[in-house]
Amino acid sequence: MDLVFNAPRVITAGGEVAASIGVHEGRIRAIEPLGTELPAERTVHLDGDEVLLPGLVDTHVHVNDPGRSEWEGFETATRAAAAGGVTTIVDMPLNSLPPTVDVAALETKRAAAQGRVHVDVGFWGGAVPDNLGELRGLHEAGVFGFKCFLLHSGVDEFPPLDQQQLHAAATRIRELDALLIVHAENSAAIEQAPGAHGRRYRDFLGSRPHDAENIAIAEVIELGKTTGARLHLLHLSSAEAIGMLADARREGLALSVETCPHYLSFVAEEIPDGATEFKCCPPVREAANRELLWRGLAEGTIDCVVSDHSPCTPELKRRDTGDFGAAWGGIAGLQLGLPAVWTQARRRGFTLTDVVRWMAEHPAAQTGMRRKGRIALGCDADFGVFAPDETFLVDAGKLEHRNPVTAYHGLPLAGVVRRTWLRGREIGGREISGDEPSGVLLRRGDC
Repeated sequence: MDLVFNAPRVITAGGEVAASIGVHEGRIRAIEPLGTELPAERTVHLDGDEVLLPGLVDTHVHVNDPGRSEWEGFETATRAAAAGGVTTIVDMPLNSLPPTVDVAALETKRAAAQGRVHVDVGFWGGAVPDNLGELRGLHEAGVFGFKCFLLHSGVDEFPPLDQQQLHAAATRIRELDALLIVHAENSAAIEQAPGAHGRRYRDFLGSRPHDAENIAIAEVIELGKTTGARLHLLHLSSAEAIGMLADARREGLALSVETCPHYLSFVAEEIPDGATEFKCCPPVREAANRELLWRGLAEGTIDCVVSDHSPCTPELKRRDTGDFGAAWGGIAGLQLGLPAVWTQARRRGFTLTDVVRWMAEHPAAQTGMRRKGRIALGCDADFGVFAPDETFLVDAGKLEHRNPVTAYHGLPLAGVVRRTWLRGREIGGREISGDEPSGVLLRRGDC
C-alpha cells in the first residue's frame, strides 16, 4: 500500500467501524479490522477523538469564474472546499461569464479552472430559452446535467424557461437520459407578493412566500409525469412541499431533492433586520419549517444536503444600508457545511453515518459518481479527518473563500475538519495551507 489509515472510527459504506484502510494508486484497496497488518509507505494513525469520513461531495457551488472572479474563483473556492472536508464539487452554470450554456462556454470555464483547483471539479450545463440545440453537445462534453430557472435567475444572461420551453427542454434531456435540475420558484406568485425592500427581514421573507415554491414544485412534479425526465429539485426551503414530494416519490417519479445547511441551521425569527448576509432565494424560513425539513431528511424525502455556496463582494451585500431588496441573494458556506449540519444533527439524535449519507453518498449517487462519496473498495481515496466534539467560533476573516462575508460569522459550531485527502494525497490541514492544486476536472462518467 502507498498509504494506510488506522482509525478507531470510520464511516464506511456499511456503517461505522474500527478499521485499517489501505490505499494504492489513489484508490481504496483494503478495508480490514483495525490492527490488521497492512505494510505501507506511510501510515496515519487517527486519534481517539477523530473520525475518518469519506470526502464530501457538494453538487451545488457557484464558483463565478471566469467573469465574476472578484466574487469567488476556482483557487479560493476549492481551497475552502478542501478546508471543509469537501473533495468534489460540481460548479453551477450561471454567475460566471459566459454562462455554461454551450460547449464553447464550457471549454472557457474548463480553461479557467485548469491547474487551479484543489479538489476535483465537475460542471453543470444550463438550459435556457435559446439553447435547446446545444444540450446534446454539452451532454457529450461531459456535463453532469442541466440547470434551469422558472423565474429570473438574478443575472440577465441566464434567463428562465417558460412552460413551453421547460417541456421542450425536459423532453430533450429525457432523450439524452440526462438530469434536469430545477430552481423551483413560481414567478407569478412572487410578482403577486409584496416587493422586497428595506431592512426588515420579515418583509423580505414575505416577498418569497411558501406558495412560490409550492406551486413551482407541483409544476415540476407534473413535468416529470408528462415527460418521464429525470429531475432534481434544488435547495428545498418550503417544508410545506414535502408531502407532495413524498407522494410523487411513492408513485415512482424519478425525482431527487436537496436542501442546504443554512435552511437546517438558521430561522427567520432570529435573523436581525439589516443582516443581508442571510439573504438567499428561496429564503431561510420559520423555526417550525426548519424542524419539518429535518423530518423530511429523517424520512428520506430529502436526499441531499449541499451548500448552494453563492458568494459575492461585500459591496453587493449592501451591508452599508442593510436593504434586503437591493442586496445580492446568496449565502457563502462551502467550508462550513459539515460542522453546521453536524451541530444541528446531533441535537436531534442523528449520527455521522446519517450526515455522510446526506452530504457524500447521496450527492455522489445523484450525479452518477460511482467512485466518490463512500469509503468502499475501489472508490477514490478521498477522506476527511473530523473531530466531532471539538468546537469553534466561526470567524469570516479566517475562511478560505474569497470575500470575508458569511451568515455563519460568530456562530459556535461543533466539529472540526483537521485534515483532508484527495485520491490519497493530503490537500487540507493546518500544516499544508500552501499546497499546490492537485484536483482534476471531471466529466460525467469518468468518476
